[in-house]
Amino acid sequence: MHKLRIFTIVAMAIGLMAGANAETVQTSTISAGEDGSRPMRGTTQAQVESKYGSPVSKKAAIGEPPISSWEYQDFTVYFEYDRVIHAVLRR
Repeated sequence: MHKLRIFTIVAMAIGLMAGANAETVQTSTISAGEDGSRPMRGTTQAQVESKYGSPVSKKAAIGEPPISSWEYQDFTVYFEYDRVIHAVLRR
């Protein structure tokens, strides 16, 4: 009876350990904008338009603080007021 309990506890522990897997995700070491492919954080709207041209579309600011976005062919730029807060590649 005692051996059955130990066996059950060991089997449960092995089952829990088998379910605890982790996945390694490779990411680029280049931060947004460092390679020039998209605007860097803090860049003004005027600077973005000067360097990358007119966007394909502009979405009006919403919320407080106001967040707007400009869509280019390869990336989307998010602004807080008139400064870049994030630029993401499009899939």
